[in-house]
Amino acid sequence: MRPRLVLFGDSITEQSFDSGGWGAALAHHFARQADVVLRGLSGYNTRWALKVLDRAMEGAANESADPAAVTVFFGANDASLPDQQQAHQHVPLEEYQTNLRAICAYFKNKWPSAAIILITPPPIHEPARIRDMYGDNAPSRQPERTNEAAGTYAQACIAVAKELDHPVIDIWTQMQQFPDWQTSALCDGLHFTLFGNKILFDEVLKTLESIGFSQQSLRSDLPLFHEIDPKDPLKALEI
Repeated sequence: MRPRLVLFGDSITEQSFDSGGWGAALAHHFARQADVVLRGLSGYNTRWALKVLDRAMEGAANESADPAAVTVFFGANDASLPDQQQAHQHVPLEEYQTNLRAICAYFKNKWPSAAIILITPPPIHEPARIRDMYGDNAPSRQPERTNEAAGTYAQACIAVAKELDHPVIDIWTQMQQFPDWQTSALCDGLHFTLFGNKILFDEVLKTLESIGFSQQSLRSDLPLFHEIDPKDPLKALEI
């Protein structure tokens, strides 16, 4: 039975199966070795995600086996500013951490052997957010998210991961290591370009390898084409 990877998060997870997305890249990378299950909920924060966890995870795993790993990627919406246009998405910092703990506890109870990988919210390019929200760059406009707030929530996510001894990907910091990340990695100041998806894909692969989950450690499901004897093709399929 193929192991499963479950991706749980907001729009950046939901869009990860778009062409060039980090989730699609994982599915391609582990083709015939593992199944990647998408559970992305665009616009959701940790408060909403916690509310729908049971429903969201229906069918995500085989009844006879826990997923190998679950990614938990929330915070971009929680970090929306409480006095701006997307205020209804805002979750206070302490509640964000409490919700992350509860989500992790849910997965630990539901799938005891699954690795839980937390991913911080990404950085924010504020001028692009203003253009995306309002369609112009008027000086009076204020972004609904800031990079400073995203960084605060990223540190809070890291703190929870360390507290619970879960792996964590600090995409807020990693993405800002690249030149012109504001436009090379982000398409609208929040969501990822192809390059931004590649950055996260590489970080997820490294994290999976650190817990012993890699192409080298997994077997391919069913005989490979070169293993099938042209003179007796069905023999290799007698399994």
